[in-house]
Amino acid sequence: MAETVKYGIIGVGMMGREHLINLHHLRGEGVAVVSIADPHVPSQQLALNLAESFHWPLKVFSGHRDLLDSGDCDVLVVSTPNMTHYEILMDILKHSKSHHVLVEKPLCTTVPDCRKVIDAAKRRPDMLVQVGLEYRYMPPVAKLIDIVKGGTIGQVKMVAIREHRFPFLVKVNDWNRFNCNSGGTLVEKCCHFFDLMRLFVGANPIRVMASGAIDVNHKDEIYDGKVPDIIDNAYVIVEFDNGSRGMLDLCICLQGEALVPESIVRLGRREGGRNGVQTLKAEDHRIKYDGLHHGSSYLEHLNFLSAIKGRGVQAPPVDLHDGLVSVAIGVAAQLSIEKGRFVTIEEVLSTETCIPSD
Repeated sequence: MAETVKYGIIGVGMMGREHLINLHHLRGEGVAVVSIADPHVPSQQLALNLAESFHWPLKVFSGHRDLLDSGDCDVLVVSTPNMTHYEILMDILKHSKSHHVLVEKPLCTTVPDCRKVIDAAKRRPDMLVQVGLEYRYMPPVAKLIDIVKGGTIGQVKMVAIREHRFPFLVKVNDWNRFNCNSGGTLVEKCCHFFDLMRLFVGANPIRVMASGAIDVNHKDEIYDGKVPDIIDNAYVIVEFDNGSRGMLDLCICLQGEALVPESIVRLGRREGGRNGVQTLKAEDHRIKYDGLHHGSSYLEHLNFLSAIKGRGVQAPPVDLHDGLVSVAIGVAAQLSIEKGRFVTIEEVLSTETCIPSD
């Protein structure tokens, strides 16, 4: 590999441009973005404007296959709409040139597609593939994970995660309004939270129960004659094989309100009582750019770059199995809402199950 690690970004919408900015802040680590691919000309132009401000000349391609064939890149970032991940990843993994890959979450929109990608990746030991589940790098989350792994608080029995936020943003061609494109809300957005649950409890999920609905958002929107079918609220309970449970409280109906993390961790032990609760500041001084996710995308790139440079010594910090399980829990939750019953992870992993869509 050349001294400069050359990146290409496939998909330069909002998240693609966020990756571009993060990589610019990593330029001192010997990285440069040299190419982008996106069929959407306005997105291309916005990315070019950013790159020009960084003094990074970019080659622009309208499709990912042309970028692959150019041979210009060592590493690819896939930040395209969810339903395109499978095809793009398979093309990368089958290409004659080796590319390391950071793919945005979710890995794919269905469990079968995730499994096919994993099988294809096994045939390419020359490539590292990391999944963009960057919430684990947010400083307060990372600090709490370290505390839990340190064992001082014992086995985690329950994990409660709450996200109350504004509705999903408008994306190119409104692709994120439909389950068939996104995988469903509990796959598209909540794979982050299911990944965190696994990290906190240190176990594998066995079954999921969920209740959710479309109560507020997008009900008056119509695209090509179709009304959006993505849920905007849910409660999800995940049971793990060590007896632990996780619960997600999701509301995407706040119409413009969001709570910004305070970057603190509160830690208390039973014997300490109320007065023994500690408030710990969580900071990571490696972060040079906070961006949209409180520095976690920067740390995600920093860790992946370390794995690339330490080839053969260090595995990707977030691997394809992590991506698969986070999708499987989301698929099980979506099915649970449809069926009105518990859905086992084994059921999801062993069948060609798809998210229902109108």
